[in-house]
Amino acid sequence: METLTIGNVVLENNLILAPMAGVTDLPFRLLCREQGAGLLCMEMVSAKAIFYGNKHTDRLLEIHPEEQPVSLQLFGSDPDILADMAAKIEERPFAILDFNMGCPVPKVVNNGEGSALMTDSRLAEKILNKLVRAVKKPVTIKIRSGFDEDHINAVEIAKIAENCGVAAVAVHGRTRQQYYSGKADWDIIRQVKEAVSIPVIGNGDIRSAEDVLRMREQTGCDGFMIGRGAQGNPWIFRQILYRLETGKDLPKPSAEEVAQMVLRHARLQLEVKGEYIGIREIRKHAAWYTAGYRNSSRLRGKINEAENYEDLEKLFQEFTATS
Repeated sequence: METLTIGNVVLENNLILAPMAGVTDLPFRLLCREQGAGLLCMEMVSAKAIFYGNKHTDRLLEIHPEEQPVSLQLFGSDPDILADMAAKIEERPFAILDFNMGCPVPKVVNNGEGSALMTDSRLAEKILNKLVRAVKKPVTIKIRSGFDEDHINAVEIAKIAENCGVAAVAVHGRTRQQYYSGKADWDIIRQVKEAVSIPVIGNGDIRSAEDVLRMREQTGCDGFMIGRGAQGNPWIFRQILYRLETGKDLPKPSAEEVAQMVLRHARLQLEVKGEYIGIREIRKHAAWYTAGYRNSSRLRGKINEAENYEDLEKLFQEFTATS
């Protein structure tokens, strides 16, 4: 498997867990690291929330020694606050600082943050210049193909980023207007790769080793960022690595393996977040893990009623016995 170098950080492979709000928390990142992910991206963190000392943000910033290397993603639109907060948190044990220019969520976009910055290249340039100068760690960005079909400007933004000293760019081949619908346009990833000399990471519709091979062939990109393809499937990293190394496919995890992974994930959630929040947050993950397995729809209904770890354990004993 190819390695990937971002600034002064050398990754053992070029498979990257995408940052996903409400998904790529500490427990899930640990599981993906164990399965072979070369870099883990944290949930995006608001620079203003750090500035105002938001207590919830402290939990988002937690990093475990066993999950290294980690990329910490900031979002915001005020160049000074972003630069100051980046400098303030630089001592934390993340390897790479990522800046979000891709989030499509209305409350983020309406604040002029996330993918809204794709529409303001001058402000984006100001932010990136200040971020790169504020920290010694490599700064990367995550962008979309553009804001909408009439404004596909990923190449322009990537060139600006390179000129500012940004160390790598991840490109999601969808516009903000598309959110996560339709098919990702991998050709824009190829165009960005041909336009800049910094590493380009392709993102969008990677759900298997076959997709990685096709994306590499079509775009020539340097790394592969996996988002929804990892939901309920931390094994995806091991599966891709195995295919690229041996040319063979690993079998789908058995019901027993799925049950053990869900319960392990649940124990980590409870340990990090306490029983009340932990059990409620594991419900969506459990639904993703079991999709496509026998009796999974009936099981998902019961998972939503689970109030503690014992309830969950009992459900997955039944799941294993009947699948």
